[in-house]
Amino acid sequence: MSALRYVYAICRPFSAALSAELTGVGGIPPRLLRHGDLIAVVGSVPEREFAAEPLRRRLEDVHWLEATARAHQSVIDALTAVTSPLPLRLATVLRDDSGVRVMMDERREDFLRTLDRLDGRVEWDVRVYAGPAGDSGDSGSFGNSVDEFTRRLHDTLSECAEENRMLTPRNPESAREAPPGEEGEKIFDAAYLVPRADSGEFVELVNGKVGEEPGVRVELTGPWAAYSFTRSTGLTGFTGLTSCTG
Repeated sequence: MSALRYVYAICRPFSAALSAELTGVGGIPPRLLRHGDLIAVVGSVPEREFAAEPLRRRLEDVHWLEATARAHQSVIDALTAVTSPLPLRLATVLRDDSGVRVMMDERREDFLRTLDRLDGRVEWDVRVYAGPAGDSGDSGSFGNSVDEFTRRLHDTLSECAEENRMLTPRNPESAREAPPGEEGEKIFDAAYLVPRADSGEFVELVNGKVGEEPGVRVELTGPWAAYSFTRSTGLTGFTGLTSCTG
């Protein structure tokens, strides 16, 4: 059975070596496929699983999908530690190395423009959740207070970031809908593109806001590859599933 090419990310050439123990989808170590001034990070996957029709069936298998997503993410995380990758969608699959090179040729200018924008930068994600209903006090005043808190938080963090994306609308009404005894609703969700060198300052800014507003919980995750800032390439971002065989 022939093998297809699973493409994890597009990068500029980099000198750091990936761990020899790193494995990706299907337990296969990723390799670097250089084409001109771009590198595609690829792995070999079996056609019986990743051709268009079997892949559609596999994507309905939650356990398979979770395992594939974890393997995909492990490669992206390893790349993020040594460079600024442009991550491709989960299950971006091409016929062979030649097909990967054709993709890089066709999208070269867009890839290079995005990689220039991401160079030396990482994504940090910040979420705010309403606390248990019993801790929120008067629902009306709590809603106004938490809305003001998220505005201040966003303004402060935006000063340390080069770009930001609101992933969900800031809506304090959702905080008042949390059932008693639960942690509450997500009321703020944003991604920030931050120079890697400024990440320590960014983390300190977030930590400084923890506990500032009673009844809310601030959650920081990262650093990630810049998923939220790579949508323009069409093949990028972790949401959505694409199979490009042929």
